[in-house]
Amino acid sequence: MTDPKPLRLFTEDAEDLKIIAAAVQDAVVKAGNLKYEQKKRRFGLELNRYRWENAPKRKGEPGERVRALLAFDGVLGVKTRGITKADPELILSLLSAEFTPDAEPPGGKVTLLFAGDGEIVLTVEALDASLIDSDYVWPTRHVPSHERRKR
Repeated sequence: MTDPKPLRLFTEDAEDLKIIAAAVQDAVVKAGNLKYEQKKRRFGLELNRYRWENAPKRKGEPGERVRALLAFDGVLGVKTRGITKADPELILSLLSAEFTPDAEPPGGKVTLLFAGDGEIVLTVEALDASLIDSDYVWPTRHVPSHERRKR
């Protein structure tokens, strides 16, 4: 496999957030790695993201996961549904990230949707997101799939 450079993505608009959302689709995060720093108005997720940009071309070849940080700045509030940090080792699978602007821009809501109907909604003064990969990459034979399994 080629060795792509770690991603460093920054966004301030909804269209660019779609690119970050595609990169983090099927990332996994421990509940204990969801962090809201209220004084800094920052929400971060330390996650293990599947490297879709380096996905194997043939079935049976290993894919890769990389340790990454997805962060949102200018966060005014956080609401959760179906997600608890009671078990910090609980693994959550991130499915999507979307931005819905307020009637009066630049503020709005960022919705992070997780498998099992979990949801985190961030109220932001403006969209300010970043995705930064680390250099920690490892192979995985498990390629995320949204296909229904045959019985």
